[in-house]
Amino acid sequence: MKILLTFFLLLCSDFMDSVMGYLTVSIEPLPPVVMGDTVTLKCNFRTDGNLREIVWFRVTEGGSSKQKIFTYDAMYNTNFSHMEDFRRREDLVYQSTVRLPEVQMEDNGPYECHVGIYDRASREKVVLASGSITLAVMSPPKSISVIAADQPARFNRYEAQNFTLICIVTGGKPAPVVHFKRDGELIEVLPSVQPSEAAQNRGLRSAKRSRPLISRELDDTKRQKSLSHLEPDIEPMRLDRARPRHSLTPGALGQESASPTTEIIPETVVSREFPRWVLSSSPLYYFNHTQSQLTDGTMQVQAMLTWHLNPQLDNDALFSCEVKHPALSMPMQAEVTLSAPKGPKLSMTPSRVKVGDTVRITVEGFQVGTKGNEVFPEPLFTWTRVGGLLLDGSAEREGKVLVLERVPAELNGSMYRCTAENPLGSTNTHMRLIVFENPRIKKETLHLNVADSSGLVSGPALTVLLLLLILEFT
Repeated sequence: MKILLTFFLLLCSDFMDSVMGYLTVSIEPLPPVVMGDTVTLKCNFRTDGNLREIVWFRVTEGGSSKQKIFTYDAMYNTNFSHMEDFRRREDLVYQSTVRLPEVQMEDNGPYECHVGIYDRASREKVVLASGSITLAVMSPPKSISVIAADQPARFNRYEAQNFTLICIVTGGKPAPVVHFKRDGELIEVLPSVQPSEAAQNRGLRSAKRSRPLISRELDDTKRQKSLSHLEPDIEPMRLDRARPRHSLTPGALGQESASPTTEIIPETVVSREFPRWVLSSSPLYYFNHTQSQLTDGTMQVQAMLTWHLNPQLDNDALFSCEVKHPALSMPMQAEVTLSAPKGPKLSMTPSRVKVGDTVRITVEGFQVGTKGNEVFPEPLFTWTRVGGLLLDGSAEREGKVLVLERVPAELNGSMYRCTAENPLGSTNTHMRLIVFENPRIKKETLHLNVADSSGLVSGPALTVLLLLLILEFT
């Protein structure tokens, strides 16, 4: 019985195949391609019927629209070989290829291959089938740069500062992977936007417990006074709060109290040493990144690295931003070297200043730098006049250029100070202003005096002549 059923099914399948042709369509898969490459799309289909047409489409607008990019019509192809016996079964394998030279980002998306054959039972009936593929176009990053957030900023020797490096990568698709390195070593980071309060306390306390990383030692007096603010019963300073004011009693200092009502005010010690709680051999690095899509379909990634800046340890440290992307054969890198400014180099125009001239004092660069005259992060330049106010009456002025308009003779010998500072340190340079007499202004003043004196002489004489004339006529 089973043999008869199997024989009957085979007869039915042969009969159906003789009546209706079959058609299978498939497109060879492609891995992601890099923008600028030449891509060939291959559509393979198998049939026992006669080919009618092949149409390639690019699907756009999320599938709502299709753009025809290739058409093949078998009716107008004289080179096509039709089968002589229409009723005879014969499998034919076809392949249609479409070449896309130098693909761009707009070529990214789905493609469809539609194939039509004539039905074996009727030449007027067409059997249709299609296959689809999604072309993924990758774009390597076009640019990479490293900047410092919230710059320029002032230098503060006695307060820990948060410092943030921002790595901006533009033009990649898919979004690249960004890592930070310090002196060539990968930095272990914590995934957080900003250091939490507990992490800040942890960083400050670990700094207190860490061994000082400077070779020179302070004397006992300075050591006792500098560490007096780090006793266990005193709350360490936080970056988001002002330093709490504590009145230290003699008992807190480990001394015998003379009177319970006596309050000892600690002496203020001005020291060039950095505070001990800033010195931390293992700072905590916090990492955060955001990404946004640009108008051309590529991505822009901003990766941020934040830590407590240590001016002693971080000065001259090399930080690099490394970018990995599947479209790149090797990672991209952008490097910056943190450096404190070291003596601004000033220039003055005009070189010989006369009374009434407009003077411009400009910062041309730095006398000493790690890479030429480059200083990172960008310094803040502040101008002051030693022993007085600026010409416009202000105490200080910010910027790389100081402009003095119509300088008077009283400014001769004035000393101007330019202070350059960034979170790693500060320095200053002085320039003395020498003002010479202006012959042109002196000559104009002399002519004016002569004119005034001649007017005083001719006025009474003219009055006398007028009086004489009036008397004569009367």
